[in-house]
Amino acid sequence: MNHQKPFSLLPTRQSLKVLLILVVVAGGLYGLTSAFAQDRRQTTRRKPQQQEAQLQPSALTQQGTSQRRSFQSPRRPQLSKVDSHVILAFNDLGMHCMNEDFEQLCILPPFNNLHAQVIRRGREPRIVDRNIQVKYRIPNNTTSVNKTNFWDFAPELFGVHLPADVGLTGNTLAGSMLATGNNDWSATGIPVTPIADNGALNAYPLAEVWAESQGQVMALTHAVVPVLWEISCNICHAPGMPGPVVDADILMKHDLKHNTQLLGGDSVLCASCHADPALGTAGQPGVSTLSAAMHSSHASRMQPVFDMGMTNECYACHPGFKTNCQRDVHYAKGIYCNSCHGDMHDVGNPFRIPWVDEPTCGSCHKAMNSEFHYEEPGKLFKESRGHGGVMCASCHGSPHAVGPAVTPQDNVQAIELQGHAGPISDCTVCHINRPGSKFEHHNFDD
Repeated sequence: MNHQKPFSLLPTRQSLKVLLILVVVAGGLYGLTSAFAQDRRQTTRRKPQQQEAQLQPSALTQQGTSQRRSFQSPRRPQLSKVDSHVILAFNDLGMHCMNEDFEQLCILPPFNNLHAQVIRRGREPRIVDRNIQVKYRIPNNTTSVNKTNFWDFAPELFGVHLPADVGLTGNTLAGSMLATGNNDWSATGIPVTPIADNGALNAYPLAEVWAESQGQVMALTHAVVPVLWEISCNICHAPGMPGPVVDADILMKHDLKHNTQLLGGDSVLCASCHADPALGTAGQPGVSTLSAAMHSSHASRMQPVFDMGMTNECYACHPGFKTNCQRDVHYAKGIYCNSCHGDMHDVGNPFRIPWVDEPTCGSCHKAMNSEFHYEEPGKLFKESRGHGGVMCASCHGSPHAVGPAVTPQDNVQAIELQGHAGPISDCTVCHINRPGSKFEHHNFDD
């Protein structure tokens, strides 16, 4: 007897192109949504817990919403003169955008970085970079493998088989930081997602970072590890459809425009062809960088974003229109993304090196305080040091969250250490006695 395999509505990669065409032709068939939401390989692969959020134009603002209402600040006593050490921590990126679903493509994986500096308090404070341990953990965000399917597709995308909850650099959601040789400690590639263990969406997870010696905690602080997968490609690509169809629409349009054959094959790492310094990929000769390709190709196509009431086109992707990426003192003063970075044509300049050719603090502030020093030559804010080797971000806050921030999570460290938000300006955070000399804000200040 001839047994035929029953027909299934569950789309595979090979059939996705046909299904996508059917969706385009019969654009109102939302009954397909439940089929697309299932595993498209007809296996038991884990799928992201959160479905693509429905666009709500009435919620649009210049900055998005900041998830402030549900946040409760951790309680920790302020420093006293008997505390021997202080630890300062920061994230080196304003908001880490990542994909939620990786079956079709990957723009960015889960990859967050934390930095910390440990200072021995005294009349002459000293930075401690050896003979101690610096550790971190993210309370209520202790696992990621059940929140995204990244680990299923890491072999296709990056050529590595990663254990559950282990990121691309070998770090996990809790562990030890390594001394960098630059007066600080770091943990890179932390695979955190914006979904807490209780299922709540939280773009600003608050990490605990502490220093210890011989099992005794010397100092503890808190720092935000910002992350979100809101990237709102579905404003234009397959509006109203679930994430996998949106990604397939992106690949189909790329195939049509550039004569590629991406749709229906293995999951696509965009940075494998388009160079991306953020991932350390060199790309292919003659192919534009990922930043140049994304910004220049979309710069003239943002009218649907403006039609929705958005006044800042950056928030179509960075990270999306509902959440604050820029949430610092500049935003509070009416200085927005374009004020420093320029418009999308500027960012998409093919001669610009992404993540390297960035605005500097000194480009504006030098005119206000000409005697001050700002970034070290050839370095960005997040890499620069001053005042005895203290990182700029240790005192001022993470990029795009420079204090006082409009999000309470980003102000926790400053409030714990000095009792108020803003840059660490109280000398007694590190100095047991307040110095009598004036603070000059020079790179070589002690």
